[in-house]
Amino acid sequence: QVQLVESGGGLVQRGGSLRLSCSASGRGFRITAMGWYRQAPGKQRELVASITSGDSTSYADSVKGRFTISRENAKNTVYLQMNSLTPEDTAIYYCNANGHFLEGMRWFNYWGQGTQVTVSS
Repeated sequence: QVQLVESGGGLVQRGGSLRLSCSASGRGFRITAMGWYRQAPGKQRELVASITSGDSTSYADSVKGRFTISRENAKNTVYLQMNSLTPEDTAIYYCNANGHFLEGMRWFNYWGQGTQVTVSS
């Protein structure tokens, strides 16, 4: 099983910055893509940003130009640099990883436990 551990959430004021980290642990797997999702109370979980093993990135329109996703493949770690934060960014942020196990070539989709991001006015 792949374990995802997230960190970096917290409370910041409007215009502030945070950097989220997510590390995948375990052996015998290969990650194809990782991404960040967020879910606010009463709202549907939405994709924020994603990055492939080839470093191709995608962003939600609401965060484009403010957030940057990156990864260190050797460490199976993905980051989300969040700048110019607004109260609308307040949510629980979840890390997601897609890949396959080397034995049997079975594909997986795992989620982290989530980290809270709160932006005050």
